Amino acid sequence: MVATQSPTTKVTRKLNVEVNGIVIGCGTNSRVLDAVREAGFDVPTLCYDERNGPQGTCRMCLVDVEVDGQMQQVAACTAFTSDGMSVTTHSDNITEYRKTILEMLLSETASPVNCPKCESFKKCELHVAAEEYDAKWDAFPSLVPREKAVDDNPFIQRDYDYCISCFRCTIICNDWEQAGAITVKGRGQDNSIASYFNNNLLESPCTFCGQCINTCPTGALTDKKIVGTVKAENLERTKTICPYCGVGCGIHLLSEDGELKGTEPDFDAPSRGSLCVKGQFASWEFVKSGERLKYPLIKENGSFRRASWDEALDLVTSKFTEIRDETGPDSLVCWSSARTVTEANYLMQKFARIGIGTNNIDNCSRT
Repeated sequence: MVATQSPTTKVTRKLNVEVNGIVIGCGTNSRVLDAVREAGFDVPTLCYDERNGPQGTCRMCLVDVEVDGQMQQVAACTAFTSDGMSVTTHSDNITEYRKTILEMLLSETASPVNCPKCESFKKCELHVAAEEYDAKWDAFPSLVPREKAVDDNPFIQRDYDYCISCFRCTIICNDWEQAGAITVKGRGQDNSIASYFNNNLLESPCTFCGQCINTCPTGALTDKKIVGTVKAENLERTKTICPYCGVGCGIHLLSEDGELKGTEPDFDAPSRGSLCVKGQFASWEFVKSGERLKYPLIKENGSFRRASWDEALDLVTSKFTEIRDETGPDSLVCWSSARTVTEANYLMQKFARIGIGTNNIDNCSRT
């Protein structure tokens, strides 16, 4: 009996690609940038966000490739690999080229010393690359700063004197989030990022998801609630899940000396960095609320008194039992929370159906 290949079986061909002397296998649809990173190397990608796809506009990821004896330079984020390709990522010419590009970009921005992202979060992509290639901020005459944005919202700080016109923010807003809140205004060196309706974010379709902040490779866009309140070197990140609803988006809690300061997306989570306005800017604030309950309270004679967990749970048990025995299990209803995990909701419905004996169980996520 001869085994045959199913017509639905997908055959992926492996391409042999050499990166800086290291041979790796790549899929037929792999980009040169994928091969470079698979081989353990990296190149600057100031206009690239994998969610936006290849752009090829900043030209920082330019590399030397050789295919069938032909040498050329390609943008690693846009060019596809081919069998037998040889890639060199840091030749002398390419290294000097990147340094020049960086120095021209730096001439369009304010001083790196005052970069809000570098000061309060972590060193931004632009200034990481500038340090790697020893690019000087004052190598070229400074250009006229871009137009200041309207300071009109409590969430996003817009310092466009650090903008390098990579357009990652507009692409992620329009194509990934499909909010269409910001766009490119003007042409050439006079361009800037603006929102519709007098550049006022509060009057635009902006949902304040924060994706423009998270994709920005410079200090042009930052979290206004955090910037200036912490030092990047003191900031600690704790991987967790957003507590605001049952979707389970991945976040990092940002803290300094044990005090919670804010959140940022976890790009390694299944949510791939996407958050709503609550997850990005408000999911942690209840921790500091003066109205937050810290221990059980029992109401007696019109006022609450502090109680132990055993006392509080015993009271709830006795009341539930009394009501069920007197008026039947269907006289009780259980409401589960959309702000907890699926497993907790499962236990709640089990408690209603088995513990109490009623099907009166609901959850606001149903709607």
